[in-house]
Amino acid sequence: MTDAQSIDYLRDTTRFEPAAVEARWMKLWLESHLFHAEPDPAREPYSIVIPPPNITGVLHMGHALNSTIQDVLTRYHRMLGENACWLVGTDHAGIATQNVVEKMLRAEGLTKEDLGREEFAKRVWEWRLQSGGTIIEQLKSLGCSCDYERERFTFDEGYVKAVTKVFVALYDKGYIHKDSYLVNWCPRCGTAISDLEVAYKEMPGTLNFIRYPVDGGGSVTIATTRPETMLGDTAVAVHPDDERYQDVVGKTATLPLLGRALRIVTDERVDPAFGSGALKITPAHDLTDFDIGRTHGLEVVQAIGQDGRITAAGGPYAGLEVKEAAARVVADLDKLGALEKVEDYSHSVATCDRCGTPIEPLISEQWFMDMDELKVPATEVVRDGRVKFTPERWGRVYIDWMEKLRPWCISRQLWWGHQLPVWYCESGHVNVAEAEPHVCGECGSSALTRETDVLDTWFSSALWPFATWGWPDETADLAYFYPTSVLSTAREIIFLWVARMTMMGLEFVGEIPFHDVYIHSVIQAADGRRMSKSLGTGIDPLEMIEKYGADATRFALLLMSSSQDVRFSEEKIVMGRGFANKLWNASRLVLLASEGLPAERSAAHQVDRWITSRFQRCLAEVEAAVTIFDFAAAIDTLYHFVWDEFCDWYLELVKVRLDVSQIRTGDAVTVDGEDVIVD
Repeated sequence: MTDAQSIDYLRDTTRFEPAAVEARWMKLWLESHLFHAEPDPAREPYSIVIPPPNITGVLHMGHALNSTIQDVLTRYHRMLGENACWLVGTDHAGIATQNVVEKMLRAEGLTKEDLGREEFAKRVWEWRLQSGGTIIEQLKSLGCSCDYERERFTFDEGYVKAVTKVFVALYDKGYIHKDSYLVNWCPRCGTAISDLEVAYKEMPGTLNFIRYPVDGGGSVTIATTRPETMLGDTAVAVHPDDERYQDVVGKTATLPLLGRALRIVTDERVDPAFGSGALKITPAHDLTDFDIGRTHGLEVVQAIGQDGRITAAGGPYAGLEVKEAAARVVADLDKLGALEKVEDYSHSVATCDRCGTPIEPLISEQWFMDMDELKVPATEVVRDGRVKFTPERWGRVYIDWMEKLRPWCISRQLWWGHQLPVWYCESGHVNVAEAEPHVCGECGSSALTRETDVLDTWFSSALWPFATWGWPDETADLAYFYPTSVLSTAREIIFLWVARMTMMGLEFVGEIPFHDVYIHSVIQAADGRRMSKSLGTGIDPLEMIEKYGADATRFALLLMSSSQDVRFSEEKIVMGRGFANKLWNASRLVLLASEGLPAERSAAHQVDRWITSRFQRCLAEVEAAVTIFDFAAAIDTLYHFVWDEFCDWYLELVKVRLDVSQIRTGDAVTVDGEDVIVD
């Protein structure tokens, strides 16, 4: 758009209508390719990769806040003359996407098994092409200056190549292996999930005190919140220093209801202060019990199956759902006289973060990734400041978590995702390769079957900062834009994503993936609860944009941003709308009244010297605030400069020097700090 066109537009548009104005400018920006960046050795690069939203997602307040922050950083560095690129894309979102498509199939009276794996994948791709890009269009509505010409997808052809190469390389180094281990199992989703995909909910429950008879007389009392898991007990453990149980250590207890013989062992992992101080050991259904079981060589009895029902090992309770089994077990213990007492007990229940179903810890054969070698350099780069967290406290949280890192269960029992590049021959030999092998590498058999498991979505997401620039190929983009400048993200994925990107970037590119990690605040509902559609506390940012405009919404989000969680305030959006209107009117006054006049600043005018000094102070304060990611301070400084100094004082003082005749009757202008109509 030429300057003359801008003037004509301002002259013809007397009222600020956000929807029309913002859509017009976004269309112009996109058609002019203003957001696209190519490597330019003559310019300093500045790059950000968007935390890829799920293809199932729609814009929510968290997205809106984080996207606004990234947009401010990108536009700011463009204004500094840097070659800024904000790379955009989406995540294939294994469990979430499969759930969406399965729900659609159920509405048709079908299951994924009715279609078969290949046809199901086709249906997912069809859905993705029709609906999977919704959130990208919503980012445009928010005014985000992403490089939409570079849009990536964690399941596009080049990305699949990168994921496969990483898996094979890690397997060849001995970091990836298959093992039977205790995992978090979601009976609803039918797959293992990682510790970080488990949501804990405080729920009312009961603590059941149960007497286990001891050979030779007497009994030992255990306390449990999950009486149904006793069907898988293989031992009782007490702390070695607990004097209450010294006379029963080494003896055998009998499991009530089933009559199974249980060893009584000592272990320092037992908490003598919990319940009775004696712990029932169920190696197949509890992580601590699993570790104790391995230490003492205990039998493993799986009493709960992957369908969430009691297995044949549960004897008369086989086939019952967990809740029903718990009630039946307690009732039968009471009849038997083995139930000593029951107390009300509120406790934290592990649930699937995707569907809310209670998790069942189960022993399952899965693929695991050892993290011991990878975590060391990824911890050091944060410790020595090469990767800097803001607020700083999140860096300490990151380091503490990395030091306690356990093996990562990377396999998922899904049909949508990156299928493991693993093939088995009839003899069970394992073949791992980037390209499908024709014969077994060990025995030469041509009868090969591919592993059906897919990779955890976070495995592929961990490659995002470098695979999006073309890795494993040595592209000009990768050499120029990597490492990226800043990652802005939420605290709940520091471990799911930030840590893993750091490990993978160092391992495969030999360099950190980003220099700064900004952990933004969480915007809560106005009453302090979390924003949630199910709770009725969610606020749709698109509704706010439609009602007040994107700039007003962005203004408010930045003003609400903080190093602490903040409560949503629609009043701040109203304030943002007023500010946008003020800028519009001030611009019309200046541009229309000064049309044709030379753009110059006169040192002879004291008022010009004054506003220049105030502007320089404002600029310094804004730059200082943006540098430390204090966006609320930056927007507050701009607000007061524009409203209190530029509009209320400067424009009033220079009206006599402006050709106000260029402004038509009926036009809105700023006079004495108020928007009035010229008459």
